[in-house]
Amino acid sequence: MNSVIKGLHHNAYRCRDSEETRAFYEDFLGLPLMHAFEIKQTKTGRESKVLHSFYQMGDGSFLAFFEEPGEPFDFKAQRDFDLHIALEVDHNVLRELKQKGEDAGMETRGVSDHGFIHSIYFQDPNGYVIELAAKVTGDAGNPFDSGEAHHNLAAWQTTK
Repeated sequence: MNSVIKGLHHNAYRCRDSEETRAFYEDFLGLPLMHAFEIKQTKTGRESKVLHSFYQMGDGSFLAFFEEPGEPFDFKAQRDFDLHIALEVDHNVLRELKQKGEDAGMETRGVSDHGFIHSIYFQDPNGYVIELAAKVTGDAGNPFDSGEAHHNLAAWQTTK
């Protein structure tokens, strides 16, 4: 099936502080800050004070953040099953960033072997879980090509 969706341009999340978010995504993870702009008025005419910032990934897509001081938002530490952002890296980068996180005193979990990927986990300054995932080649195969997705979903629906 061909999708009319070409790919991900960006995912956007709220952030507590744009500079501490920048330090994590740019300085720690190495994603360059490519664009940031203030939104002073929404398209519906509502006055606002929001900074929207964009960090570029290797495939050209972006992680983006909104800082909106004074507006309520429930920042909380997320569990992996609640929300996580999984970013693909090479195995050598996985090892390097695991060590970098440990050296920085960050809670660094993993390496977790999921069969088709190896993953490590951090929390960003906003409480979001960041998973760095390196693909496994060989016998693990590609579970996304297995053709079992619809069957597994249907089985889940009847047994949950």
